[in-house]
Amino acid sequence: MNPKLKILLTGGGTGGHIYPLVAVANEIYRLAADQKRDIEIRYFGPASSLNKEFESRGIRAEEIISSKLRRYFSLNNFIDIPRFIISFFQALFKIFWFMPDVVFSKGGPGALAVILASRFYRIPILIHESDTVPGLTNAFSARFAKKIFIAFERAAQYFPSEKVVLAGNPIRADILRDVPDRETAIKTLGFNPAEPLILVIGGSQGAQKINNFILDNLEAILDSVQVIHQSGPANFSEAKKEADFMLKTLGDFYKTRYQLVGYLEDVKAIKEVFSAADLVLSRAGSGAIFEIAAFGKPAILIPLEDAANDHQKINAYEYAQTGAAIVLEEGNFKPSIFISQAQKILTDKELQNKMSQAARNFAKPEAAQKIAEEILNF
Repeated sequence: MNPKLKILLTGGGTGGHIYPLVAVANEIYRLAADQKRDIEIRYFGPASSLNKEFESRGIRAEEIISSKLRRYFSLNNFIDIPRFIISFFQALFKIFWFMPDVVFSKGGPGALAVILASRFYRIPILIHESDTVPGLTNAFSARFAKKIFIAFERAAQYFPSEKVVLAGNPIRADILRDVPDRETAIKTLGFNPAEPLILVIGGSQGAQKINNFILDNLEAILDSVQVIHQSGPANFSEAKKEADFMLKTLGDFYKTRYQLVGYLEDVKAIKEVFSAADLVLSRAGSGAIFEIAAFGKPAILIPLEDAANDHQKINAYEYAQTGAAIVLEEGNFKPSIFISQAQKILTDKELQNKMSQAARNFAKPEAAQKIAEEILNF
């Protein structure tokens, strides 16, 4: 029997980092069981409510103080530089006692200290870049990495070609299994199958501008479509108060056409809402784009205007070039334009089918397995 393989995962504390790591961990467990290999996985990263995703899978999650790297001058650097020094020594200590055989990083705040400490111990490092333009942590970590997995082909230009593997963005395999058909899903959710349904999502952090847009224009939007709206957990209470007030004012017809949820964590709920949706309105983070693509849904993307390196805008246009999505920049995110574009898609079955097929062609649902196989080779 092979000796125990110790694997260390690291990354920032948002859904865009945590869920791909969870997807890869799931595949590592599955493949290791098939190969009858003994493995131990741990996660070192910032404190986050999402760390329970690791704990529920038997993966010990240990906190590394988070510090943000910036390419520009900021007074916050005077706080984050000392925090980074502390996090580096934290990582050195924790890694010494675990001593993994391989480290897999998703980048983000908290990950660089782990990468540098791993380099100190000469542990092989693999990294994954989700976006079209790499973040500062991954840009720096690349020099130490044995392999660099990328989600978008465009990102290859930023890394040494001999290290790059185009893998896609890891998606949890269980959300793609046993997906209900649209009619079953939409009835389960309590909507009318004969009417179009838009799914509004803003990632694990929510999207305040999208939330405000939907609630400010609720009547005009619900006149023609049904909406299931994920506000993000931090914004849910405020959004619910406003939505309840609006729906009470508008009346019963509109109440049946709108549902607000804080965050879609449950796998069953994720499958239902994506299956039921005819169109998705979303920010342009890599995680959202690849989930939308995996479910084969047409999309309208609203890239975050102040995202680092403008990566959401570049993500959005890179994806839209396939024909799977329409991009509305924040300056053009107006009721008349959005409703017009949504109706253009929802009333043209041929266009919907083309966008759905383009999305499926772009999706790489095997990404987590591909990365897990590479990790297990160390």
